[in-house]
Amino acid sequence: MDESQLRDLVRRGQAGDAAAIESLIREFRPRIRRYCVTRLGQEVAEDVTQETCVALAAAMPRYEERGVPFTSFVFGIAANKVAMARRSLARSREVHGVPDRESPEPSPEERAVSSDGLQRLLAPLATLPERQREILLLRVVDQLSADEVAAVLGMTPGAVRVAQHRALRALRLTMGVTGA
Repeated sequence: MDESQLRDLVRRGQAGDAAAIESLIREFRPRIRRYCVTRLGQEVAEDVTQETCVALAAAMPRYEERGVPFTSFVFGIAANKVAMARRSLARSREVHGVPDRESPEPSPEERAVSSDGLQRLLAPLATLPERQREILLLRVVDQLSADEVAAVLGMTPGAVRVAQHRALRALRLTMGVTGA
């Protein structure tokens, strides 16, 4: 979808056009899901993706153009939902209860096997400070521009580029990669 099509859908979505909002969600849902998976893992990502899409639909009539890309608005909502999910997960880990019946959810072993590959890919990122890790995920995985990342994180685009450069350099050192 090009910029003019996106602007048209956003304008129509602001006016309450349900078809436009549906098209926006269809366009952004895969990127939102990828964002959630890289921050929360497979088992929680689908729920948070859905919550983000519902929140986006609800927020569209109140959306105001403020000189930042619409993508930043979407990922700002996603970042908020991910933060809420992390807090909820932390609280639920504090409560240890025995379920009344077997869960239809995959077992811990099944979840571990399915997310093992993703975890191995993301493990080197764990060595980075949180801000650098978030910048790399937004820039590389979520494919946001430096301007969009700056709007999501409240930084300048230049600061995003510098932090990204430092994060990549640190990753290369951690992984023993020379050159580049």
